[in-house]
Amino acid sequence: MYLVVTNKRDLTSDFIILELRRRGLPYLRLNTEEIPVAVFQCTPSTEGTWRFELPDASFDLTQIKAAYFRRPGMPEPMPQVRDAEQNYCTQEWHATLQSLYWAIGERWLNPPHLIAFAENKIYQLTLANSLGFMIPDTLVSNDPLAIKKFADRGQIVGKPLRNAVVAGGNRERVLFTTRVSIDEETDADSIRACPMILQREIRKKFDVRVTVVGDQVFAATIDSQSDPATEVDWRRMSNAGLEHAVYQLPEAMADCCIALTRKLGLRFGAIDFVLDQDGQLWFLEINPNGQWGWIETRTGHPIAAAIVSELERIANA
Repeated sequence: MYLVVTNKRDLTSDFIILELRRRGLPYLRLNTEEIPVAVFQCTPSTEGTWRFELPDASFDLTQIKAAYFRRPGMPEPMPQVRDAEQNYCTQEWHATLQSLYWAIGERWLNPPHLIAFAENKIYQLTLANSLGFMIPDTLVSNDPLAIKKFADRGQIVGKPLRNAVVAGGNRERVLFTTRVSIDEETDADSIRACPMILQREIRKKFDVRVTVVGDQVFAATIDSQSDPATEVDWRRMSNAGLEHAVYQLPEAMADCCIALTRKLGLRFGAIDFVLDQDGQLWFLEINPNGQWGWIETRTGHPIAAAIVSELERIANA
């Protein structure tokens, strides 16, 4: 059995399910919000058993030959659970899932604990630089004086070190990469509030998304410069009109992308680059669990097929 761990709203997993069906491979899509309806048994030991009984399916740990950790949601307690106990039940089911993730071990496409580790952006930049990628001049700081000196040397952009969503009041705000200006009127206390990533802005020709699956590399350009609203960060607008095109990545750069992904202990990675006006690629970051469905739709890159082939390699190992 091939296990896809995600949530019921995840459209990207639909691509994987369709490919598994096309190949006639047995699978289970585990939407983790719905796990509280399961009946679970585990006898911890070296020969222990793990079994989940769900309304429409059941599975034993020994049946899982390969697994894809996509976008699991938090468990949603059953309606009959009293309000006072709902958070407790949610956390207990979450702990059960964490134990399952551990027990699956090396059968993951990307192990969840390595996904979490690979999200460390300072480590990403350091590792990428050591592998020969060009990275923009970067400062991570909350020191107003250091940031002012950094900004005085040319236009900079800022982005979050970890969390891209600010929740407060009645709404959430998404923090995109944004041009940053520092002068004498800038509130120093707002800078000191927490560290941020600041980088020298690279004049773009295109944004480039590279998706690595095993030893396969799929690259695409995104024409972010065709719309002023997306010049700095193409994610700022859900603009279906931004042109996407297949991009032929130089072989040496493709090899570096595979090496970076492997160094992080991953079989899958979504890497963001800037292609500058002179044709130089600049590494921005790697998302160890990034979206890719829209890239397949817009370019025809067979990413779902590559992921399922990689899962088959895991299953047959």
